[in-house]
Amino acid sequence: MSSPRRFAWLLVLGFLVAANAGIAYALFVPGPSVLTVAFLDVGQGDSIFVRSPDGVEMLIDGGRDRSVLRELPRFMGPFDRSIDLVIETHPDADHIGGLPGVLASYTVSYFLEPGKSSDSSMYAQLESSEEKEKGMQELLAQKGMRIHLGSEVYADILHPGDNVEQLRETNDASVVMRLVYGDTEFLLSGDAAGWIEKRLVEEYGSSLQSDVLKAGHHGSKNSSEEVWLAAVNPDTVVISAGKGNSYGHPHAETLERIRNEGASIVSTIESGTITFTSDGTTITRKN
Repeated sequence: MSSPRRFAWLLVLGFLVAANAGIAYALFVPGPSVLTVAFLDVGQGDSIFVRSPDGVEMLIDGGRDRSVLRELPRFMGPFDRSIDLVIETHPDADHIGGLPGVLASYTVSYFLEPGKSSDSSMYAQLESSEEKEKGMQELLAQKGMRIHLGSEVYADILHPGDNVEQLRETNDASVVMRLVYGDTEFLLSGDAAGWIEKRLVEEYGSSLQSDVLKAGHHGSKNSSEEVWLAAVNPDTVVISAGKGNSYGHPHAETLERIRNEGASIVSTIESGTITFTSDGTTITRKN
């Protein structure tokens, strides 16, 4: 959020949504008229930049290295040195490796993470970076949380629940969220595995439907299950992965499942950074 807008934003904390939504956060700033969602080309990893029509900026993951710092100025400009919200979906290196650099280079107001720890040196580096950010408020992602990115855009946290540390794999703790602007939706699933997808389908059913789906775990064989794809029913599936990666992402079986569902596939391997804009009615791919 650039400095001329900094004075206009307002955070409202509290239990604003009853029933199943336990916590809601609202951010308000003036800004452009469209929602921008950019899947950044950070090689074998994930990083997603979001700017709401009200100018609220959110970064979801930071890739494996400092590549994210090369990509962000394309969307934020050279003089915008602050980000309203940074989200760590889970503590794997290919999602958090670039975040220490982000915290060092930008003023971050809020940092949201799932509460799953890791023994890796990269996670320790991120923890150290968070401790240095004295003005940054750290938040715990919880199922039922709704994050308002201005007056018209919100993101619902669908996973994880309150048993994060009991989950064996870090991928299983991935923050899964559904970003909504008007009649358009983006479903962002981190590295969530197939069993999580199936559980979410059981819980949410057809309400998962979204125009754009980010394939779980970079298009691995164990994500993007048929039942999940049928429930989400996306027009487009985005795969964030690195060229020639050693994991075989995206897997041929996953690509076949997506095509059988009738969705188009776009990958950072082939297209580089992939940018969508939404006016609340129509989603347009910019590259």
